[in-house]
Amino acid sequence: MHIADLLAPNGVVLRGGASSKRQALHAVAEAAAQAMGVDQTRVFEALLEREALGSTGLGSGVAVPHARLKEIDRVTAVFVRLDSPVAYDAVDDRPVDLLFALFAPPKDGAEHLRALAAASRALRSAELREQLRQAHTADAVRALFVKDDAPATAA
Repeated sequence: MHIADLLAPNGVVLRGGASSKRQALHAVAEAAAQAMGVDQTRVFEALLEREALGSTGLGSGVAVPHARLKEIDRVTAVFVRLDSPVAYDAVDDRPVDLLFALFAPPKDGAEHLRALAAASRALRSAELREQLRQAHTADAVRALFVKDDAPATAA
């Protein structure tokens, strides 16, 4: 499995309009609902539940929100790039504009953790982050994840 393979069809959204962490998570929930055919409110609530345990803001403008959804049968991701960064309670206290959100079935522990680790590892690259911020289309973003991709099962 590769990080790019986790991205849902139509799972890349380049949009603006979020002015808070809550609105950013709404954008992620909307993207997931459209890409995976799940209820947007259910996704948003699952993301909020996870955030209540601790922020998923990794630093350098990146967050990897994640949640478990009984409505899906495999680990799936969506990517949302915000036009303007928002305060997110990230570990470095910097605002976030890149959100790589992961969703997993409730009983899928190991694959979910491998996917989280692989996404976090990839998004540590300053070069990839900058390219993601400069990409003009969803296809360009997807291509960057393919180009930068390492197997998600690599530890």
